[in-house]
Amino acid sequence: MRKYGLLFLFLGLSFSFTACDTLQQVVNTAMTEPSLSEIGSGLKQALSNGISKGVDALSKQDGYYKSIYKILLPDDVRKVTDRLKNIPGFTNIENELLEKMNRGAEDAAKEAGPIFLGAIQQLTFQDVSNILMGSDNAATEFLNRTTNQELYTKFNPKIVSSLDKIGANNLWKKAADAYNKIPLITKINNNLSDYVTKEALKGLFAKIAEEEKNIRRNKGSRTTELLRKVFAKQDANRK
Repeated sequence: MRKYGLLFLFLGLSFSFTACDTLQQVVNTAMTEPSLSEIGSGLKQALSNGISKGVDALSKQDGYYKSIYKILLPDDVRKVTDRLKNIPGFTNIENELLEKMNRGAEDAAKEAGPIFLGAIQQLTFQDVSNILMGSDNAATEFLNRTTNQELYTKFNPKIVSSLDKIGANNLWKKAADAYNKIPLITKINNNLSDYVTKEALKGLFAKIAEEEKNIRRNKGSRTTELLRKVFAKQDANRK
């Protein structure tokens, strides 16, 4: 009988230790698992970091012009520049226009920070877990889908102002007007701002996506405790 008593005591202690270990694991998980609020805040913080770095990089001299985000001339503009190269006053029109377009985007990018930072506040808690567990650019894509048109509306006047300031719009208008005087050609729009705005935003979103991927893949880039906690959940899910 004493043997059975010792056996039951041993089993009871074993069960107690196992239960305590399980309880401790539950407690540890609860302490380390980010809340929905923390996930939302962490994603906003990651996007804010990406936006700040993206704006800083692209608004510098040659940020667009000598980077992978360089804005190229659209086909219809190249059609114009190719036809005007042999006309006095327009021999270097392609290079001049290309540089001025990118300089305009760099200048306007300086004003993009507050617009983008304000836009990310629209990110709600709905689906934030799916965004966290999504692709390397899931948060950027969400921001792009939900705010692109609003950002265009706010960003376009800044692009127009920048292109005017450095003479890009005037240069293109002269080129387009000269081209439109050529007999038997299809008239072309002399407004550049729509194209440059869309390309500038495309480059800026691509740069933000690059920074988001860095935070997702590179633990050393998670510079705050919140980022480390939130993206640790993503890391655990990918194992």
